[in-house]
Amino acid sequence: MEAWTDLYNEIAQRINDKLPEVSWVDLWHEQVSYLTEEIPFPTPAVFIGFNTNGCNDLSQLIQECDLQVDMYLFFESFGDTYHGAYNQGNAIDYLRLLSKLHAAFHGVSGEHFQTMRRVDMHREESGGSGNLYRISFNCNVEDASAQAEFNQNEVNDITISDEPIERPSTTDDEPIFILHV
Repeated sequence: MEAWTDLYNEIAQRINDKLPEVSWVDLWHEQVSYLTEEIPFPTPAVFIGFNTNGCNDLSQLIQECDLQVDMYLFFESFGDTYHGAYNQGNAIDYLRLLSKLHAAFHGVSGEHFQTMRRVDMHREESGGSGNLYRISFNCNVEDASAQAEFNQNEVNDITISDEPIERPSTTDDEPIFILHV
């Protein structure tokens, strides 16, 4: 991957493709804890968070990172969802969606990440505003975002000569570069 946006866009697109019932995909920044201050979003919603567990240098500022991808599934639900309640169907739909989110990523490789595997799943505190579970996946990514970028330029002023090259005079602090072909 050349930028974290590559990874985020690939994961968000997979969520949109595999879980059409999800109404909102966003980066995680604890939106559900601040529902009154946040821009309203429709539910069910999936929020994505990234955490590196370690990185190894490869070369040319490229790193292989052991990455944890947290996916927060939020569904706004204020009614009773206990067994036999009028809102039990919503609870069942939520649990099915949680299972579909797991199935959409566990054992899957992408263009910007190696095979994901689920490493954790548990309920998160939502401030009483709904159901919030976090599924954590682990995968490896190759992060080339710090790699130097080179622009391709056209070079028009090259002269090739068979005549001997005279060494230029230099001072001690001037490097000399001679290309001999």
